[in-house]
Amino acid sequence: MSHSAGVGKPLDEEIVRAVMALRIKDLARGHSGIRLETVQHLVTLLNRGVCPVMPEKGSVGASGDLAPLAHLALVLLGLGEAFFKGQRMSGEQVLRICGLKPLKLGSGEGLALVNGTQVMTAIGALAIFDAIRLCKMTDIAAAMSLEVLMGSRTEFDKRIHHIRPHAGQAAVAANMERIIQNSEIITSHKDCSRIQDAYTLRCSPQVHGATKDAVNYCRTVIETEMNSSTNNPLIFSESREFLLGGNFHGQPVALALDFLSMAAAELANISERRIERLVNPKLSGLPAFLVSDGGLNSGFMIAQYTAAALVSENKVLCHPAVVDSIPTSANKEDHVSMGTISARQCREVIENTENVIAIELLCAAQALDLFTNLKPGEGTLEAYHVIRKAISHLEKDRILSKDIAAMKELIRNSTILRAVEKKVGELN
Repeated sequence: MSHSAGVGKPLDEEIVRAVMALRIKDLARGHSGIRLETVQHLVTLLNRGVCPVMPEKGSVGASGDLAPLAHLALVLLGLGEAFFKGQRMSGEQVLRICGLKPLKLGSGEGLALVNGTQVMTAIGALAIFDAIRLCKMTDIAAAMSLEVLMGSRTEFDKRIHHIRPHAGQAAVAANMERIIQNSEIITSHKDCSRIQDAYTLRCSPQVHGATKDAVNYCRTVIETEMNSSTNNPLIFSESREFLLGGNFHGQPVALALDFLSMAAAELANISERRIERLVNPKLSGLPAFLVSDGGLNSGFMIAQYTAAALVSENKVLCHPAVVDSIPTSANKEDHVSMGTISARQCREVIENTENVIAIELLCAAQALDLFTNLKPGEGTLEAYHVIRKAISHLEKDRILSKDIAAMKELIRNSTILRAVEKKVGELN
């Protein structure tokens, strides 16, 4: 009860459910000194859709996520609060509805329930899942922008990436080449006088690819943590021993998620610069702010402002949490990871970046409407068709926040990605 000292908004239901699943996974490994009955109670709550109220703030990321996990454990005792079928109720109420009696914990079980890295790992796992999809969507958005900005396909030539063999770089180049394959637009200006594209187009494999490599590294760290025992003490039943160690320390996760924040933020950084090129008539050759009657309509002018604001906010959120440490527990716990702060910041950066990519896709689709009757690449055209089924061309000013939200949903539910991959094959 005293460990239930969290503050702030309740964690989202998908996070809490992920925490519960990972907590069960850790306890089921058999190194935590807990009764099967206790774990089965937790399984029942998860399967019944019970979502304990877990405040988002209060963990320093060592000795595990003590405060939030304590709030989770309260419900097993008939204490605390939980959401169930849309209603917030007491732990006692929810146990009664589920046909469970409040647990009376045995020796060591309280510690076993609260000691571990499951909160930061759960948030990190969800962030990784979103980041993998976001990397592919950024390649699609960049390919659409490249077409309407009269970019070249030369920068995707395999020979360039063979002699600088970063896996992510080569993967992005291959993705974008497939997305723009058979583009009449690119073919139409292959003999133009432009020597090189701007960096945001020409260096997209190098920038996106570095992020892709970072995501893959972070995925390895998170998957390792998801399949680890992070309690203390650790029980070894074969030798009937317990060992005191530090597997609860969130340093590996904290470093990875701070890194992932920076990697995701870079996708937003380069995307926002492509958005600027799309709305700036001196750089695009298209109508100012991508609207025909610029005298009466602002078009996508303020959408670019929003992208700029999100990019700037990401820069603040990318300050690494892991480099800070405040001693706790009377200086016994004298170095902590702050990994749960890393995780929460990372998830916010990824969401900001999704909104930036949504704005680029809106602008690129609008530019295709204004640009030419020539067909874009096969993947580009497929993405355009999906977008236009959900979001109409901007003829006159309207509330753009609705369009951005609709585009973000197309990203998050993978509608665009599935359509493009069906046309050009699975993207790397």
